[in-house]
Amino acid sequence: MTYAKLGAGAYVIWGLLHIGAALEEFRLGSTLESGLVQGKINQGAWDLLFFSLFAIVVAVRYNWRNEALGYWLNLIVVSAADIGFIIFVLLPGYVALFPGIFGPVFWILGALFSTLGFRAGTQVDLKR
Repeated sequence: MTYAKLGAGAYVIWGLLHIGAALEEFRLGSTLESGLVQGKINQGAWDLLFFSLFAIVVAVRYNWRNEALGYWLNLIVVSAADIGFIIFVLLPGYVALFPGIFGPVFWILGALFSTLGFRAGTQVDLKR
């Protein structure tokens, strides 16, 4: 198995974990009183759901084939999503380190393996 495929697999796992997190966030939002806070929680869940779906589609379509477009798309989007989570949720302790660390672990694995694959230079073709 190539590094690019390992990276794609890690991004898919990251996406699946975050689909679950988005559903949990929607559940949390449903327990709140109607208003701005509930709306912002639901908006955050919506955004997380689409970050997740984006990461999975890009991983399957582009990262698996080690295409440059997929490399950059998932590196930027998944990094932006997880850096925000780490800064605003994980480090302040709003979620426990375990299982909260699973998302960042799969982000790092996806970035690491896709970078190794990208640097190896196999099948890097923007025309696909």
